[in-house]
Amino acid sequence: MALHFARAEYDRRIAATCQAMARQGLDGLLMFQQESMYYLTGYDTFGFCFFQCLYLGADGRLALLTRSADLRQAEHTSILTDIRIWTDAAGANPARDLRAMLESLGCKGKRLGIETQSYGLTHFNGRRVDQALEGFVRTSDASDLVNTIRVVKSPAELRYVRKAGELGDAALKAAVRKTRAGADEGDILAAQQAAVFAGGGDYPANEFIIGSGRDALLCRYKAGRRKLAKRDQLTLEWAGVYRHYHAAFMRTLVIGAPRREHRAMDLACREALAAVEEQLIPGRTAGDVFAAHARVMDGHGMGEHRLNACGYSLGAKFTPSWMDMPMFYRDNPIVIGSGMVFFAHMILMNSKAGAAYCLGRTYIIGEKRPEPVSKAPLEMIIR
Repeated sequence: MALHFARAEYDRRIAATCQAMARQGLDGLLMFQQESMYYLTGYDTFGFCFFQCLYLGADGRLALLTRSADLRQAEHTSILTDIRIWTDAAGANPARDLRAMLESLGCKGKRLGIETQSYGLTHFNGRRVDQALEGFVRTSDASDLVNTIRVVKSPAELRYVRKAGELGDAALKAAVRKTRAGADEGDILAAQQAAVFAGGGDYPANEFIIGSGRDALLCRYKAGRRKLAKRDQLTLEWAGVYRHYHAAFMRTLVIGAPRREHRAMDLACREALAAVEEQLIPGRTAGDVFAAHARVMDGHGMGEHRLNACGYSLGAKFTPSWMDMPMFYRDNPIVIGSGMVFFAHMILMNSKAGAAYCLGRTYIIGEKRPEPVSKAPLEMIIR
């Protein structure tokens, strides 16, 4: 088996999940989030784009229903031994296979939690699951059950996060070396991704973001490349990724002489990030973090240029997004705790002036202060 953690680590996670199920009066859990499957068993695949479900019973029993294409994937990457296959065929309905599996496990009449908020369970398949299980078991939403457990990382997980941070720094250095007037965005993007792969890292859960000129104001990846002008701006959002654990970063590089808007934004972003760091301690809330960000940004006259969120949790994530919960937005009551991992991003987009400036990095929450997993300085990068 190609496991990334000791078996005792998985046993601890399974036990914690069973305890959480007992507190909610659940006899079992139906998981459709790939993150939950990976966290509890090591099962590593992108096959969740098709129907698959991991069952965990109150007694700790595990059973996976998936396609034949993922049989060996599950055998090789996970602790799973009970792997059931539904067959691809015209008119196939894997929800019926799920019911049959649950019946064989003695689940009839039991109360099961189900992860309905999942990229791995489409509305189409969700309706089929509801129909197949109606009158057979009682279900209740448990989308956050495993998520709440895995938001606090173990020491073994944090070692992977720190390694991801090192890879993120390597990707920044690679981008800086390639960035200059006349450089092609494609070469910069390729250099970043190559640095992660060369360091033993993985694909990110979503595309790296790259944009120059007006595209520097975008917060999402878009197709199409351009070459940098003599005076330009380049926004990059990327992540070091190791064993699926992400450390995300964001920077705007300035090509040529910085504009006055860049200077003002740089000052606001660095002061806002410093204020955010003061809130990244156990006992503060996600809402406190956002309030610190907003207060500084608004004090610099940047209120109309900032976003309505300034970061989010990170961990082992799968396509289509490396974003995890909780998120930093107004009045979010979630309490920050030691061992959590957060990406804090200070993003300013001035559409009228066509100017952008972004600054962000990943932190591990400690007992007294946050630990940035990047060693890169925060000063403006001018090329």
